[in-house]
Amino acid sequence: NGRSMDVFLSKIRKYLKDDPAVEIINVHGRGYKLLIN
Repeated sequence: NGRSMDVFLSKIRKYLKDDPAVEIINVHGRGYKLLIN
C-alpha cells in the first residue's frame, strides 16, 4: 500500500534514534537520504 515506505522509515528511525550520528532526511523531489556524521 501507499504507506509502506512511511512505516518502514518510522521503524528505522525508531531503531536508530539513540545514535545522534545517524539521521534520515527527506530530500524534496528525490527521496530519502541517510546522513552519518
